[in-house]
Amino acid sequence: MAIHQNPEIQSNEIISTSLPGLEPVQIPPVESQNLSPEQKRMLIIGSIVLVIILALFIGSLIYLSHQSPEQVAQVRDIFIIVMAFVSILTGLALVILMVQLASLINLLQNEVKPIMDSTNETVSHLRGTTVFLSENLVEPVIKLNEYLAGFSQFFQVLGLMRKPRKTSNPKES
Repeated sequence: MAIHQNPEIQSNEIISTSLPGLEPVQIPPVESQNLSPEQKRMLIIGSIVLVIILALFIGSLIYLSHQSPEQVAQVRDIFIIVMAFVSILTGLALVILMVQLASLINLLQNEVKPIMDSTNETVSHLRGTTVFLSENLVEPVIKLNEYLAGFSQFFQVLGLMRKPRKTSNPKES
């Protein structure tokens, strides 16, 4: 399938030349992200901090390569201790997260679910009440009005009753 871009078209349309009857496909233009000045400033500061950290890491590697093995071993040991401390903190954070998750599940099962069940029951009762009122109150009133309108029209046709006069609204004048 040969696909080419037509230079006469201003937008990014792709036209298929090998398949007859195929219409051009419009490709939406890529929107540029409009960052606010504060977001741009934070992005620049973040980039600078990242470059500084990378430079410090590379500098420390170069510094340690020129030091004696005993000093490198001490730095390694300190780094291992720091990593162990970070691992303990991460494990503690995961335990706290699991306890909070268990608490949330308990809350959902014992507090929210009964409320939802009660709400569904109330809606069901309301639906039943609405159907009852519709069948036993609204429909008979509507049927009575239909019969009265029919009798009124019937008596008007027979001439036994006059057409009601339309009262003019003084506000319309």
